Amino acid sequence: MLLVACMVPTQALAQSTTPVDPWRETNQRIFAFNDFFDRILVRPIATTYMTFVPRVARQGIGNFFSNINDINVFVNDLLQLKFGDALTDSGRFAINSTLGVVGIIDVASNLGLEKNEEDFGQTLGYWGVESGPYVVLPVFGSSNVRDSFGLVLDTLFNPIQYHDEESVRLTLFVVAETDTRASLLSLDELVSGNRYLFFREAYIQRREYLVNDGQVEDEFGSFGGF
Repeated sequence: MLLVACMVPTQALAQSTTPVDPWRETNQRIFAFNDFFDRILVRPIATTYMTFVPRVARQGIGNFFSNINDINVFVNDLLQLKFGDALTDSGRFAINSTLGVVGIIDVASNLGLEKNEEDFGQTLGYWGVESGPYVVLPVFGSSNVRDSFGLVLDTLFNPIQYHDEESVRLTLFVVAETDTRASLLSLDELVSGNRYLFFREAYIQRREYLVNDGQVEDEFGSFGGF
């Protein structure tokens, strides 16, 4: 599930000093539900997907959804006044949607147009909106108040949401989430200690890193990385 996406950072902290988690009791209940849902359904499906879908096919599927995401990235580039990145990401979308066969082949990266990572939560942070309290969303997992609003906007700007057939929209959503979860299976073994705290701190650190474009003061350097 998307909860696992917070594991992407290369460094995750086991604990923090003053986490903004006033709704911890409710968050822990939702986390437990998400974790159970992941263990009994999502992870087994993702494992099956990894086992039976050839690597080249998985790569194409991942590229396809990444190409769709470039639309969102482009919009947020503009909103953050990152016009150079906007040019790169719009170029990526144009090239991959045509030469890359609707994004299945990532031609743009081979041409030196590297993908940026932007979303509406980051854009709100760019313009000074505070993250607000940490919150765990059902199914979607770790978030905060700002990023929860950003998620709504990200969804509205996703062209998949506007496909005429509901069955197609649902299928694409399931495939996208399965592919994302499968790509993170190898990171499961990195989770240690209290799972709730691990995911919370990994998410908070990751979002701070993204909102500040990697310019984050390391207040926890003595803890090291995993």
